[in-house]
Amino acid sequence: MATKFAQFLQDNKIDARRILAVSARIERLRPQDRKLKFAKRQSKGEGAPKTESDTKPEKPRSGRPVTPRLIDSASNGKPVAGPAKTRLLRAVNHILEQKKKKPVDLKTVF
Repeated sequence: MATKFAQFLQDNKIDARRILAVSARIERLRPQDRKLKFAKRQSKGEGAPKTESDTKPEKPRSGRPVTPRLIDSASNGKPVAGPAKTRLLRAVNHILEQKKKKPVDLKTVF
């Protein structure tokens, strides 16, 4: 029996190789992400200037794309960590948007 994830990919005609390519492009670190990480690292040091900001800074991309092993694990029903599921979902939703379909939520795919 196929898992929900494998069935979803089959129903929407999504190839695993396409998920790998899209995820690598989406999750790649960009200069603004590196600046955010650098600022966070500098603020943790001793003598760092305190910023009195009420808003949280936006989160940078993870820099970790989906791997073939992760797709195999999700397709075969093995346990997958939460952040990995989120990366898979972002890649699948990007592909669905390219196909002019509505994005899905995590419960639909997993």
